[in-house]
Amino acid sequence: MNDLGKRLAEKTKQLEQVAFSGALRPKFHLAPPTGWMNDPNGLCQYNGIYHVFFQYSPEDAEGSGMKNWGHYSSPDLINWDYRGAVLFPDEPIDKDGVYSGSALIREDGIYLYYTGNVKEGEGFDYTYEGRGANTILVVSPDGKQFGKKELLMDHADYPQDCTCHVRDPKVWKQEDRYYMVQGARKIDPTQKEHGEHNDIGEILVFTSEDARRWQLCNRVTTPKRFGYMWECPDYFTLSQGQVKILSVSPQGVPEETYRYQNIFQSGYFRLQGDLDGEYTLSDFVEWDRGFDFYEPQTFQDERGRRVLIGWAGIPDPHYDNQPTIEEGWQHCLTMPREIRYEDGKIKQYPVVEMQKHRDQLIWNDGEDGFRLTQKAWEWQLQHLEKEWCIRIADAGTQSGVCLQFHEGVFEVSFFGDSAKEVGRGRTTRKMLLQSVDSLSIYYDVSIMEVYLNGGELVFTTRFYTTDSLEIMTSPSMGTGSLWSWK
Repeated sequence: MNDLGKRLAEKTKQLEQVAFSGALRPKFHLAPPTGWMNDPNGLCQYNGIYHVFFQYSPEDAEGSGMKNWGHYSSPDLINWDYRGAVLFPDEPIDKDGVYSGSALIREDGIYLYYTGNVKEGEGFDYTYEGRGANTILVVSPDGKQFGKKELLMDHADYPQDCTCHVRDPKVWKQEDRYYMVQGARKIDPTQKEHGEHNDIGEILVFTSEDARRWQLCNRVTTPKRFGYMWECPDYFTLSQGQVKILSVSPQGVPEETYRYQNIFQSGYFRLQGDLDGEYTLSDFVEWDRGFDFYEPQTFQDERGRRVLIGWAGIPDPHYDNQPTIEEGWQHCLTMPREIRYEDGKIKQYPVVEMQKHRDQLIWNDGEDGFRLTQKAWEWQLQHLEKEWCIRIADAGTQSGVCLQFHEGVFEVSFFGDSAKEVGRGRTTRKMLLQSVDSLSIYYDVSIMEVYLNGGELVFTTRFYTTDSLEIMTSPSMGTGSLWSWK
C-alpha cells in the first residue's frame, strides 16, 4: 500500500471507531461499520473461509466521499468478522473510486478484479466524456494481504461505440480458458440523440488464457432494446451445466403493473447457445420483487452450491432510509441465498446454515393474533388457503406492512397513519402468482425478506419500527412455526 493508501486506511479506521451501534442495525444481515454500503463484490470461498467484499463510503451515510472496498469473512456463513477496508482509491488508475468487481480463485490465491473510476475534472458529463473505467487486478495470497494493483484494460480496450460506462467485471474459469463479462452502455448509431431513451444496455464478453491479458470475443444484448445500461453482470450454470444463466441489473426498463416496479431492476435471462458465440436470451426474470434489492452477485462455494448475495438497497429511489442515516449508516446485504433449479424453475432460498440461528418456538398454529417483542425471527407457513392476509404492525402506531394474496395477486403494502415513518415512502408492490403453497418470512430488526413457494418469488424490504410488533392474520393461515433468532 502506498502512502496515500495508508492515509486513507487510517482515516477509515478513525471513522469506524464509533461504529457498530444503533438500534436499527440488523443482527444477521451484513451492514457497514459506518457510512454507506453499496453492492457486494468479490464473493468467494477460499481454503474454507467465505469472503464478502463490498463497496463502502465510510465518510458519509448518503454515499459521498471516498469509495473503498470493505471486507467481511466467515468460516460458516453465520459468524462474520469485519476485516476492515482493504482497497482504497490511492492510485491514478482508481483515484475516484474502487468500484464493483469479483473474485477468481486460483492456486496462488484470490484474484480480485474491479473497476477503477477516474474523472478527468470539471465540465464533463462523465457519461460520454470525462470518465475512465479501468479494469484492475489485485491478488491476495490469503484473503488478508493484498498485492500491487495491475491495470489490465482501459477505455481504449472497449468498443468505440460504448459510452464511458463500462464496468463491474465478473470473472470465472471454464475448462481451460478464463472468461470475463462487463456491463456496458452502447450508443445507438441509428439515433440522432444520445441519452437514457436511446442508449442500449449490453454485456461485453472477454476471454483470456492467463487471467491477465483479455480479448473481446462477443457482445450480448436483447433483439429489442431493454434499458440503456446493464450493470453488475454475472454468468453461471445450474443442473450440471444444462441451465445457463446471465444475470444483469438493467437501468431504464419501463415500469409495468406487476413487474419492473423499482427504478432499476435486477434479474436474469436463460441463455441458449454460447456466451462467446451464437445465443438467444429468454424473457427477463427478476431476482427479487421488493423495494430494496439491486446488483446481486453469485459464487460457487466448496460444497458446489451456487450462492447469491444482493444489495438490500437501490440507487435513487423515491423513498429513503432516514432512520439509519441518523444513526450514521445506511444499507445492508441480503442473507446468503442458495440458487437451485427445481421443477423447471430457478428458485432461491436462504442457505441451510441460517437455521442455526433458530432459538425459541414462539407461535402455535391457529392463533389469529399475537405480539412479538423479539427483534429477529423466522416464520414458516405451509398449506395456506386460496386467499390470506398477514398484517405486521408497530404496536405503538398501529402502522406497518400487509402481505396478502387475493385473486392471483400477491401484494405487499404499507398501511396506517404512520406508514410514511415505518416505510419511509415505500408504498405498494404487486406480483402475479398462480398460487401460494408456502410462505417464509425472515425479520431482522429493520429488514424483512419474504420467500414464496420455496423461493419461486422473493421480496425484500426495509421496515422501520421502534416498538414491539402486533401480528394479525386471516383465519386458517395454514400450519407452521415461528422461531425467535439468537
